Amino acid sequence: MSHANNKSFNKATSAGFLIALGIVYGDIGTSPLYAMQAIVRGQGGLENLSVNFILGAVSLVIWTLTLITTVKYVLIALKADNHHEGGIFSLFTLVRRMRKWLVVPAMIGGATLLADGALTPAVTVTSAIEGLRGVPNLANVYSNQTAVIITTMIILAFLFLIQRFGTSLVGKLFGPIMFVWFSFLGISGLLNSFLDLSILKAINPYYAVQLLFSPENKAGFFILGSVFLVTTGAEALYSDLGHVGRGNIYVSWPFVKICIILSYCGQGAWLLSHRGESLSLNPFFAVLPQPLVVYAVILSTLAAIVASQALISGSFTLVSEAIRLKLLPLLRIYYPGQSLGQLYIPAINFALWATTSFFVLYFKTSEHMEAAYSLAITITMLMTTTLLTYFLIQKGIPKIGVAVISLALFMIEGSFFAASLVQFLRGAYIVVLIALMIIFVMFIWSKSHKIVLKYIKSLNINDYKNQLNALRHDESYDLYQTNVVYLTSKMDHEWIDRSILYSILDKRPKRAECYWFVNVKVTDEPYTSEYKVDMMGTDFIVRVNLYLGFRMRQEVPRYLRTIVTDLMESGRLPRQHQHYSITPGRKVGDFRFVVVEEKLMNARQMPGFERFVLQTKAQIKRITASPIRWFGLQFSEVTVETVPLVLSDVRNLEIHERLDRADEKEIFTTNEI
Repeated sequence: MSHANNKSFNKATSAGFLIALGIVYGDIGTSPLYAMQAIVRGQGGLENLSVNFILGAVSLVIWTLTLITTVKYVLIALKADNHHEGGIFSLFTLVRRMRKWLVVPAMIGGATLLADGALTPAVTVTSAIEGLRGVPNLANVYSNQTAVIITTMIILAFLFLIQRFGTSLVGKLFGPIMFVWFSFLGISGLLNSFLDLSILKAINPYYAVQLLFSPENKAGFFILGSVFLVTTGAEALYSDLGHVGRGNIYVSWPFVKICIILSYCGQGAWLLSHRGESLSLNPFFAVLPQPLVVYAVILSTLAAIVASQALISGSFTLVSEAIRLKLLPLLRIYYPGQSLGQLYIPAINFALWATTSFFVLYFKTSEHMEAAYSLAITITMLMTTTLLTYFLIQKGIPKIGVAVISLALFMIEGSFFAASLVQFLRGAYIVVLIALMIIFVMFIWSKSHKIVLKYIKSLNINDYKNQLNALRHDESYDLYQTNVVYLTSKMDHEWIDRSILYSILDKRPKRAECYWFVNVKVTDEPYTSEYKVDMMGTDFIVRVNLYLGFRMRQEVPRYLRTIVTDLMESGRLPRQHQHYSITPGRKVGDFRFVVVEEKLMNARQMPGFERFVLQTKAQIKRITASPIRWFGLQFSEVTVETVPLVLSDVRNLEIHERLDRADEKEIFTTNEI
């Protein structure tokens, strides 16, 4: 990356500040809608709350936001950017060479974050719409949960519909809304704090620790499961690093954190002043004058939509990175704008919408959704901490420092995880099951790649140069194409997949002036675009390694145009005269791309587990994007060939010649043609 890009990434601007509010903080910024309500609900209502409990609850909120979000993510994780990209998969690419098994926490963390991304829109939008029960003119309508569900479903359909227009539009649209939202949180929280200024004592962590061991706390240690709701958007903050830049997050987070803490303090002060009363209203809406509730609900609904956006855009980024790391199958990816990091994946957008809608219909109320909310994200955070530990070691941080930081984070997040386990049977099991399904697909995709590499047979191109040279001069065969290009993921220097040479020489001899063998290598850097060429001592064989970053579009034909021009200008590749062309003086011939798909044929000779993995992958590939679209070949001449996956250790099937016998009766029948 250039110095200018580094400066831009770390620089904060007023426009970037607004876009950051609109993209990054939606999830964590809407936690005041439901977190305090969830904490209080565990105690049986306002009439059972003590002063120490309220102070302890607010103190737990403040220090959870400080230790998890501020210290871990803003101060530590944002430093672990992979060429300006964040998220658990970007972090994995930074440390994967240190230990092979680090792919496990990367897969688990990515899967649980994707599962959580489907639940976030459901719980935030439902919580906001339920606030309409505090509006006198609408209370009768929205006291019926069916009305809440229908309204929520309509809003969610709109939210997922606008994803195709890109995060830049979303950020510009939602940024000002979130600025108003956080200002509302801060001002209303500050004003309500004057109801009982003793709430400021909650800044002292003593009250947080005391509450965990206090007999007044009916939930005991498990209260942390509800407290954790205040920081569930922290992982999305890291995932969206590439969308807005580090500088804008550094400047915007203090503003966001202060506003959120003031909101919790205001709710806490209201609880202190209403202790002993029997009220079932959500503290977030209860602190407001009744005439303002309807406006607060409208604003909170808009903020809930933004909250959903934070996880959706983060999900697109995560899936894109996982595809390029060969952890997920190919999916169509679109880039709807010009801003850094913008992408849109229709299949993921549809899957998130369907899953989110299912959650709304299944759980029905925000109370039931909250019970399923925190378990998956605590797993993600633990996995991120595991990878961060190795990142700190890689950066040369003293071992004692790494041990202290990692142990502290593991203890804190481990406590939240243990407290969230009680929610498993309350609905969290559904989110965990979805995460396990995603992990299963990741495992199949990663394992199948290793199995194919284990069994596939490679041949040395040097051993076949004479045949290729003879074939290209053999006029008894029609010219197949001027340039024939084979895309392969199995090319190691001069060694290439046997099926490719089989396709050229055996299946149908393909006469061409030049044979291209192209291998795309995904680099750990997100925006690399480099190539390396080996002509194999000829002027008709071109072996190309394309080095593309994991965020780059793999449009091979466009890259080859540049490479062809470079080779001809340097004299390594002869000019190719095109007799018929709309381009005067054209010196580059036509191209045909050949995609070889290897099918599993001799499955019975393969161990059962490996056969299961490859057969499962084949079924998954039926519903994913084709290599043609992935490599940008849809507007080029393309041939798709199917060849058997030839296993090097599979023996021929035994069969013996049958001898005719005059006295033997025919006991078989033949099918008529």
